[in-house]
Amino acid sequence: MRDPGEQDAGVHVGGDAYGGVRLVGGRTRRPLKSAKRRRRHLILSGVLSVGVLAGTGVVWATPKRIGTVDAGVTEAAPRGAMNILLVGVDKRDDLTRKQQNELKLGREAGQRTDTMMVIHLSEDHTKVTVVSLPRDTWLTIPGKGDHKINSAYQFGGPKLARQTVEQATGLQINRYIEVNVLGFINVVDSLGGVTVCTPVAINDPKSGLNLTAGTHELKGAQALGYARTRATARSDLDRIGRQQQVISALLNRALSADTLANPARLTSFVNSTLSTIKVDPDDDLIGLATQLRDVSLDNVKFADVPLSNVDFKAPTGESAVLWDKQAARDMFAKIKADQDLAKPSPKPSSSTSASAKPTIPPERISLKVSNGTLITGLGARTKTALVAAGFHVPGTPGNTKKKDYKKTVVRYGPGREDSARTVAAAIPGAELRQSDADGIEVIVGSDQPKIGKVKTATTPSAQPTATPTTKTATQNICKK
Repeated sequence: MRDPGEQDAGVHVGGDAYGGVRLVGGRTRRPLKSAKRRRRHLILSGVLSVGVLAGTGVVWATPKRIGTVDAGVTEAAPRGAMNILLVGVDKRDDLTRKQQNELKLGREAGQRTDTMMVIHLSEDHTKVTVVSLPRDTWLTIPGKGDHKINSAYQFGGPKLARQTVEQATGLQINRYIEVNVLGFINVVDSLGGVTVCTPVAINDPKSGLNLTAGTHELKGAQALGYARTRATARSDLDRIGRQQQVISALLNRALSADTLANPARLTSFVNSTLSTIKVDPDDDLIGLATQLRDVSLDNVKFADVPLSNVDFKAPTGESAVLWDKQAARDMFAKIKADQDLAKPSPKPSSSTSASAKPTIPPERISLKVSNGTLITGLGARTKTALVAAGFHVPGTPGNTKKKDYKKTVVRYGPGREDSARTVAAAIPGAELRQSDADGIEVIVGSDQPKIGKVKTATTPSAQPTATPTTKTATQNICKK
């Protein structure tokens, strides 16, 4: 409750008959063109400013209502480029036994970081880069020796987590954000759930999650299970992709007309989020939100840390991952210099050679199959052969409008050339073509090629990723 006569500050939701959002107090700025645009920008600013535990949005409100935490951030975030450390804390101490059983979280006491991301805001605050740090990263924790990165929080709380990330990345952290498990569930439910799509079936008795391959609408507890499960081939690395997908889905849902035009849902979203986060420092949060008003989903890019070993056995016997030190150093240096991670590359010809040795193993590639001929059942037979070769082929093969493909074609979207080369290597004589579509598609021609196994240049456990691949929030959103 505020004192009588106290000047309002922050974000007001539902302040008019249309559930409008208005910013009062703080720095005066030029009004935006419309109330609808103002609401979209403000919500997006909040979501990007705070980040998520596998996807949690935020609308800024009066700073006094947002929890604080001491992460030892000594320098206030600048108005220019800045780095935010997002830590998702798996805190169970304040959960009842019933809640822990329902969520299948176990009964361990204490706190551990289930998610760590570095969020970089460009100098002009129009672009956002989100880099996921694998929780199984094996590195040196200041003063504690070599451990997994998620041990830093257990050893020394927010301060040591921040110090560890700064040491590993070479970046100065200007703001620290912490969110928790129950808060994530409440935020998802406040938006009516999220839409996700999985290329493979997931059956995880530990989390109670059982999904077929395809698109699903998930409520809070299910979305938490989806973001946390490690019951797929690449364990934590697959989970990072799912977390990035959930973040994008929440951004999309928060900015939808269903949320912006619904005062009750918008208010529920704001209130749920306010009780979810803790920040350091808590200064000028509204100013940061207004600076981010021009960010769009296309300008939110996700990237993973390049790895050299995804099956490292630590001296302690733990399974861990190792960063590709040079590639990671180069990536974080670009971030520090406020450069875009996605380098423009020359567009290949319509028929790209597949002679280069493939480096991406089939088990890491998901694709779709379409029959480009009048031969009945050719798409289904091709899918069976590709699955036998180790590829993921979710869904039923479709048919192209054009039925006279004589040669099998492998179509791939931007940034997927390495994966497409692996697919082409499994289909002798296939033609590689870049397209504007997302993902990889095999259009089977009347040549009916025989599909075989592929040997990659390096094994999956020692494969370096020299150049980080980025995906925008728009690309992450499931297409229904």
